[in-house]
Amino acid sequence: MLTFLHPQSSLAELSEAEAMYQFESSAPTAVRDALGIECVRLAGGVVLSMREDPVNYWSKALGFGFAGPVTADLIGEICDFYRSRKGPSAVLQFAPSVLPPDWEKIRAEYALSRGSSWVKLARDLSTDVANGPAGPPVERVGPQDAQEWASVLMRGFGMPEGLLVEMTAAFAAHPCFRAYVTRSGGEVVAAAGMYIGGETAQLLGAATLAPHRGRGAQTAMLRARIADATAAGCRVIFAETGAEAPGAHNTSLHNMARAGFVPLYTRVNWTLSAETVPGAEGESAPDSGPDEETGSRP
Repeated sequence: MLTFLHPQSSLAELSEAEAMYQFESSAPTAVRDALGIECVRLAGGVVLSMREDPVNYWSKALGFGFAGPVTADLIGEICDFYRSRKGPSAVLQFAPSVLPPDWEKIRAEYALSRGSSWVKLARDLSTDVANGPAGPPVERVGPQDAQEWASVLMRGFGMPEGLLVEMTAAFAAHPCFRAYVTRSGGEVVAAAGMYIGGETAQLLGAATLAPHRGRGAQTAMLRARIADATAAGCRVIFAETGAEAPGAHNTSLHNMARAGFVPLYTRVNWTLSAETVPGAEGESAPDSGPDEETGSRP
């Protein structure tokens, strides 16, 4: 099981990085201009910026440490990029295995504060999906239903609609992306996505509207995506969700465990805020992690 995934494997990080790059860069030109979206490739990773981010979530840098080491110069280049774009904040995400021994010094120099933590999970697609209640029927939808799908996904996370829905809906037409919904009374009440990238699949968002939670939609959509990824010839499927703080319960984390996902590692979100300056030190930052049982964020 997952014997090809060792702790230093690049697959888990690069799967997420490529999916997020494609997600944001696929936004229509008018939406990119209005939100101030810029997506660049750098040193084997990606740097994604949304200047007018209404939720301080979409500006993030990830996928680093595999094409080359994480160094002070690299962090400086990433931070300079974000500060020049004048967005409210950005998150830098690194697998723990790629952080250098002097990371505490580097992150203090560039005023990166410790934010929330995410769990990186993987599922071996050579194993069967565990038996359990079938849950509501899951539909795979196309561009014709993209607006409704995207609206439910954003509302499920408590994100504003408008431009974020336009950005998300556009991705439904991407040839590597698949969108899923469940319905109640004919209305979409839960939405999820998945990006297929060769031998890997990446879960990209899953949310249920508040009145319809606790009815098995998340588990049903997990099973549907696992089955589709297997049929597409993928070897492994990756996901991220918020780490559980002491005394807390992350429903999505437990749903994934029941579906056969195993944790690979926990990853800190290192936050760069517009208010901070190089040399500052901090341990608090806006929580940019997923909140469950709404699901798993893109």
